[in-house]
Amino acid sequence: MSHVRRWLDGDWSGCNRRRFLARAWQFGLLAGASRLVPGGGGLLAQGTNPAERRLVRSARPQDLETPVALLDSWITPNDLFYVRSHLYTPSIDLESWTLSIDGDVERPLTLGMTELRQMPRVSMPVTLECAGNGRAFFDPPVAGVQWERGAVGNARWTGVRLADVLKRAGVKSSGRYVWLDGADRPMGKVPDFIRQLPLDKAMHPDTLLAYEMNGVPLPMANGFPLRAIVSGWEAAYSVKWLTHVQLSPLEHDGFFVQTAYRYPRMRVAPGAAVDPKDMAPLVGLVVKSIITSPADGTVAGRGVIPVSGFAWAGEANIVRVEVSTDHGSTWSMATLGADKAPYAWRHFRYDWRARDAGSHLVLARAADDRGRVQPFVAQWNPPGYLWNAVDRVRVNVT
Repeated sequence: MSHVRRWLDGDWSGCNRRRFLARAWQFGLLAGASRLVPGGGGLLAQGTNPAERRLVRSARPQDLETPVALLDSWITPNDLFYVRSHLYTPSIDLESWTLSIDGDVERPLTLGMTELRQMPRVSMPVTLECAGNGRAFFDPPVAGVQWERGAVGNARWTGVRLADVLKRAGVKSSGRYVWLDGADRPMGKVPDFIRQLPLDKAMHPDTLLAYEMNGVPLPMANGFPLRAIVSGWEAAYSVKWLTHVQLSPLEHDGFFVQTAYRYPRMRVAPGAAVDPKDMAPLVGLVVKSIITSPADGTVAGRGVIPVSGFAWAGEANIVRVEVSTDHGSTWSMATLGADKAPYAWRHFRYDWRARDAGSHLVLARAADDRGRVQPFVAQWNPPGYLWNAVDRVRVNVT
């Protein structure tokens, strides 16, 4: 199974990925962007829209990362939102598409989009982050898609509550887990991408089935026509291209529940192996911030240099962000933006008065209402999840 996992995580051992992608694009083997150019440790997908500047971490399945310098608004535009796909993007005809709800329910249902849109409508901003965001920074390195800082975004999701759909079907007392499956289908011996939710999270009023993203139908890459939005949890729970919801008394026995997206129950030494019995399902996110401006390596003159970015904490709320320009010896409070919502990131800004020329390391750290503070060193783990070390950029003052 290890070779399957490496493939799913985008680890093409023995292959120069950049050379392969460039040659494949040259001969017309890849789709999804008008052209690819090197940039930021990956390839930039440059489409006809001038805002399309996402890093191609994998062409098929499609994994696109947003350069953090482009994360300059509280709501991330659809054409800049990162994309994570475990299998190939499906082709879906909305006229024939349906959502099935079955298993341990009183009344199995088959719903079309028209019926879903007739149900009570809910809209809320939610920040989604790939569990592997930041994986590229772990030392020693770990296998998987080498995300840096941009596998995260905040969008306004509109749809119906998963609880309303489940209540309409009638959940039996034996139903303990909700299995979520999409229209993407595995190839060969690759396992199907099926995730599960405990019933209490599935019934939470902030767990949605979304059909719109920022006021328009979901883009295909982000789950058209329907995806789950599991607010506050790592984004692999927010299954895309949703077609099947199944209630079960048992946990799903598939790879993406029993093997993938699991995290050590205790701290482990960097590079250490972890027995599978000592791993538990990964659920919520950690407290984290990223500096989106200035960019790393910026050259600026003396004077006021605005330092800004975003901070989030999954199901918790950000209470402060601090910035240091002296290697962490002293910290200054940043101003949090007015835009605020549960499960959504907060914008922060600090006006740094740069008086001394030279190379300066600018640091940012966030704290949440559960008492968690962003650490200087992220907790190493074999899958490379939940990187949240204090963010840093180097600025050269002239």
